This record gives sequence, C-alpha cells and structure tokens, in this order.
Amino acid sequence: MQPLKDFIASGILEMYVLGNASATEAKEIERMAVMHPEIGDEIESIERALQEYSVSNPVMPEETIKPFLLATIDYSERIKNGEAESFPPVINENSTIAEFNAWLSREDMQAPEVLPDLHARIIGYTPTMTTAIVWIKKMAPQEIHHDEFEKFLVVEGSCDIVISDETHQLTAGDTLNIPLYKPHVVTVTSAIPCKVILQRIAA
Repeated sequence: MQPLKDFIASGILEMYVLGNASATEAKEIERMAVMHPEIGDEIESIERALQEYSVSNPVMPEETIKPFLLATIDYSERIKNGEAESFPPVINENSTIAEFNAWLSREDMQAPEVLPDLHARIIGYTPTMTTAIVWIKKMAPQEIHHDEFEKFLVVEGSCDIVISDETHQLTAGDTLNIPLYKPHVVTVTSAIPCKVILQRIAA
C-alpha cells in the first residue's frame, strides 16, 4: 500500500467527503481511519473546510423556485384531500381565455389579499406538463429553460417578455412560447398585476 502521506494527498479523502468515492473505496477509507487517526483528522478537516466554503460562498436559488415549490405542495395536498385531477388544454396560438374559465372562475383560484411578487396555483399536472395560474406583481426574474418549454396566455393586465434581445408586448388574450436555451424576463406594464396561464412542458 502507498505510504500514508501519499494516501492522504491523493484526493481520495476529498472524494469520500463529497460522496464521490465508490463503495469499495469508502469501505477502505473507513477501515484506514480506524487504524490511522491522522486519516480521521484529515476527513474532519476537509468537512470543516467545505462547510466554511459553503457558508462563505452561498448559492442563491432562483426567485421562481419558492412560489412554484409552494404551489406544488398546495396542489399535492388538494389532490390528497379529494380534489379530482384535471387536464387543461395545451396552450397554442389559437388558445382563448374562455378555455380556462372552469379554473379561473373557481373561488379558490383567486389572488390572495396580500399578493407576493410572484404567486402560483397549479391547476393541472402530468409527468410531462404543469399548468398554473400565475400572478406577477411587477416582474419575473430572468430564467433559462434547458429541459422544458414555457407557454404563456395572458388573462389580465399586460407585460413585456424579453427573449434574448427581442421584446414581446402582451395584453389579455395574447399567447407566447418561450424556446429552450433563451434567457427571458417578464416585466409587468399594467397598473394591475399580470395574471397568466403558464404551462411548462417537457422538451
């Protein structure tokens, strides 16, 4: 076996702490740590260094994650409590607001009294498509989708959606498809929040 210092310097302990060591390697490292306190000390040192680095260099999640996570939890609870699953139509260039009236008219699908910057209520889910009513108070921050297409149908208010460097001005009844790999940002242009039907469809 290679000398202990070479073993410690090999990078295998970092792989172990990160969870990237194979089962065989992990077993050997744990055996070595019992036999050689220096290895256990080094593992603890690596763990501390990684923890300090993560605290000093936090990665902030996208601002849209929280509202859609809350919407997913809410939808799951509604289904669990007996709400029947529903399957809204796929938005296309000929879609109308009236096609979604069954969901838009529901009392439980109205905006909350205190509206956050972005609020969503899911109205339909399949493994390949999620449909939600979304309220945008002022703007939705830039996103880039790599594995799902995004479709909009404006219900109330108006907004500008900038895709790369092209601006699309949308008012009630307008639809728009967001292509993959294109940065896009939504800015509300009306005095009221922009209410949209949003679909995310697996690519």
